[in-house]
Amino acid sequence: MALKKDKQKVLGEILDDERINHFLDYQAPKGVDADFHVLEKAYRGMGVENFKTFLNFFTAAKRNIHATNPDGQSLLEIASTHRHADDYVAALKEHLVK
Repeated sequence: MALKKDKQKVLGEILDDERINHFLDYQAPKGVDADFHVLEKAYRGMGVENFKTFLNFFTAAKRNIHATNPDGQSLLEIASTHRHADDYVAALKEHLVK
């Protein structure tokens, strides 16, 4: 017997500011930089327009956009290796110079 999915995947969902800002509250696992963790969660869970909004909240909260994972890689370094991440990389670079 095949099980039916109870929830369809939503692509291109536009999040409101409250939901985007909620990403700042995610708790990092032990040994992971909290700023890197929320950046990565937003990158992996948001469309590029929502991610840009998130970066505005992130930097306004004085969070560290240069934060690294346990291997010493920043989100910019990681995203730069992804084929379809050009818009995300551009958004990160824009916030690096602010």
